[in-house]
Amino acid sequence: MKALVVLTYYRPHTSGLTIYAERLARGLVARGHAVTVLTSRFDCSCPPERMEDGVRVVRAPVLFRVSKGAVMPTIGWLATRLVYEHDVISLHLPQFDAAGVGLRGRLLGRPTVLTYHCDLRLPPGPFNWLVNQVVHGMNRLAGLFSDRVVAYTEDFAAHSPFLQLFHRKIEVIPPPVELPAVEVAAVAAFAEAHRLDGAGPVIGMAARLAAEKGVGVLLDALPRVLEVYPNARVLFAGQYRDVMGEEAYAQRLAPQLQRYQEQGRWKFLGVLDPQQMAAFYPNLDVLVVPSLNSTESFGLVQVEGMLCGTPSIASDLPGVRQPVLQTGMGEVTPIGDSQALAEAILRVVDGQSRQRYVRPREEIAARYSTERTAEGYEALFERLLRERRRG
Repeated sequence: MKALVVLTYYRPHTSGLTIYAERLARGLVARGHAVTVLTSRFDCSCPPERMEDGVRVVRAPVLFRVSKGAVMPTIGWLATRLVYEHDVISLHLPQFDAAGVGLRGRLLGRPTVLTYHCDLRLPPGPFNWLVNQVVHGMNRLAGLFSDRVVAYTEDFAAHSPFLQLFHRKIEVIPPPVELPAVEVAAVAAFAEAHRLDGAGPVIGMAARLAAEKGVGVLLDALPRVLEVYPNARVLFAGQYRDVMGEEAYAQRLAPQLQRYQEQGRWKFLGVLDPQQMAAFYPNLDVLVVPSLNSTESFGLVQVEGMLCGTPSIASDLPGVRQPVLQTGMGEVTPIGDSQALAEAILRVVDGQSRQRYVRPREEIAARYSTERTAEGYEALFERLLRERRRG
């Protein structure tokens, strides 16, 4: 089977969506399928086309950007050619160009599966409001042209206004989660490099420095945590400089961040590779996911941390709360409530009670894996191909 995966941003851009698509593409290749990714050439250092981990990656030139979106004049021509060459299409939303690709799939008789990762919510303002409406309209068209719509969880599907429009097409496939094995020595070296010996507790956050991620909620929770644990530290893994569309947000948080950095209570680690992430999680006492809205629909990092025995504290958002609720590894707190987040952190890191939040790695791995996700898509694609042949 030849599968075409289409999304606006692909690796090396880092987000939950790009990580999901990369793992899905590699997972399908591992199962013997040929996979092409059509995406933007958002960074000129990326070649227009090359093989990456067995996946053919084709990048359309970007003429300019509208907020976080990329305008690619040649993507229509590329999409027509690639849809014709492939058996099935996997679209990943939010994405402005998905409707056009979905239409091509319908016209050329290629089964099309749309994966809805999260809602798009741009910062307030008349122009961003207009962009939001246009993208929402294109997303709805993509949903109409698609044969099935994949959601991470029943919880998110039941609460998402977009997914409710296509409830008859919904398929729930758990997201792909993987983490490389790491030596005990590498975990110890990570702790030594960041001077974690004797520090504590260590609070982790793995995200971009973006408004919807709730970084400000964690900052506002820290004073209460520091009252009880004056040596508590936050390790922030992820992009924190020049985050697309988040410049004003970063400037607003800068005074608080600078103060905690100077006190040694907050450290930015930057974007870590998979091996570094595998050493990052075991050094945490807790991972926090204080997301604020439906631009977050799950939080893959929660499960990565759980695989390393690290509990999570998640916002009470549809989908985002599910890793904690399904595993019992952590707590769920009200959205945007810094006081509740602080108290949850204090409960989870308490030495006498922390063990009740930990589950065996095998139990977590049985629920979420790239192999399970790829198998779910494979079965769905094959079912659609059979239906198409019969039809």
